[in-house]
Amino acid sequence: MIDLDWKAKMVSSDLPSKSPRLSNKLHVSFPAIPFRAVSNTSPTPASDPACSAYEDYLRLPELRKLWNRKQFSNWKTESILKPALQALEITFRFVSTVLSDKRPYANKREWTRRIESLATSQIELIATIIEDEAEDSTTRGATPIADLSSTEGVLARDGSYAEVWKVPGETTVVNKTSEASLLPRLAMWKTSEDVAQKIMYSIECEMRRCPYTLGLGEPNLNGKPTLEYDSVCSPNEIHALKKSSYNHIKNQENQSVYTTHQILESWIHVSKQIIQRVIERIGSEEFSKASNDCYLIERIWKLLAEIEDLHLLMDPDDFLRLKNQLQMRSFDEKSPFCFRSRELVEITKSCKELKHKVPEILGVAVDPKGGPRIQEAAMRLYSEKREFQKVYLLQALQAIEGALKRFFYAYQQVLVVAMGSLEAKGNGVLVSSESCDSLTQLFLEPTYFPSLDAAKTFLGESWSHEQPNGAERRIRRKQ
Repeated sequence: MIDLDWKAKMVSSDLPSKSPRLSNKLHVSFPAIPFRAVSNTSPTPASDPACSAYEDYLRLPELRKLWNRKQFSNWKTESILKPALQALEITFRFVSTVLSDKRPYANKREWTRRIESLATSQIELIATIIEDEAEDSTTRGATPIADLSSTEGVLARDGSYAEVWKVPGETTVVNKTSEASLLPRLAMWKTSEDVAQKIMYSIECEMRRCPYTLGLGEPNLNGKPTLEYDSVCSPNEIHALKKSSYNHIKNQENQSVYTTHQILESWIHVSKQIIQRVIERIGSEEFSKASNDCYLIERIWKLLAEIEDLHLLMDPDDFLRLKNQLQMRSFDEKSPFCFRSRELVEITKSCKELKHKVPEILGVAVDPKGGPRIQEAAMRLYSEKREFQKVYLLQALQAIEGALKRFFYAYQQVLVVAMGSLEAKGNGVLVSSESCDSLTQLFLEPTYFPSLDAAKTFLGESWSHEQPNGAERRIRRKQ
């Protein structure tokens, strides 16, 4: 249970009388809100057999080997960018899966739009990662790229190359295109040509601020160097994992579920790597870079919700039949389906644990007597506007909290729509007003940052009490 009187205690105890913001004219009252039994607890994964079955179905052990394989010793961003590119490559495979679906009742129109949107969202994140890499002196220049300006317009016979004309100076630039990626092949298939071209133009637009481009068939009008995509992403090895261990099941939605969750797990792994970097950067007081990473994590949580929404497009009868064929839930398994992902539970805990970095960011120690030391430091930081990098970081941490809670709330709704409320209740998702399950607690529990919350509350109240008396009288006369 949480202490609902903590804010009132903070107002009445250990407040210095000299503080201009907390003078006697400021009185803040908090209404009594009847909270249910919700507490700040960390989620726990499902049972080991359930988690292992989930990982075996998605062939996660083999995927993890590709994610964690270090090929470029000097490239620090490899552990982040590689799984992101592999998730994008799996998305290209998803395009082929959807457009090859022969079921007359499949909603191909909406599937196509959603996957285009999903690809664009991933490209945006990849471009942001590359931009941040280029701005960091410790990571700049280590990326494996092909500098095509040295080829002097000569096309190699053993590779997939295209010639692009660079208008300024009328010089020729050779643009290298991946040989193993599915995207250039999709562009040559009439059924998927428009989808592939749209994705290529998205790459061209999103990579404009990056020092190099991906080399997936995008125009590359600026003649930038091209990433060694095939060496980094290993598309052939990724597509070797396109069949699940349950591929013998005759159900079209089997491939959709399998591919959706491979993309999901890839981005969960990306988020895990970025969280580790946030902790390191806070420790070295690189607050501006840490805030950039935190906003990346926020956007990844939103991307995860977008990926989960793909379940809503699956045919209800085929999906529920697949659930039975896969034996997705045993009668003694009460954890939500998403908690079978051990890394999802891990990044959820890690995001919540970032709250312990607030005193370090503010440069103050936690008051052992429970006084408002952190709250007052946050108020000074917000009002003085000197160390704005710290403000960016604190705002970004709270943005992560909001995105995390929205993800789990949205996941609950997806589960109800996809499987029905009775099935969701059987998994401990829908609960009565007297109790809360582990999933519901995640989006109903109190804020992870009570000191920041209190600081903004008191700062807002102090500004409202500084309203000129003349303005108050004019408002009263109008009433």
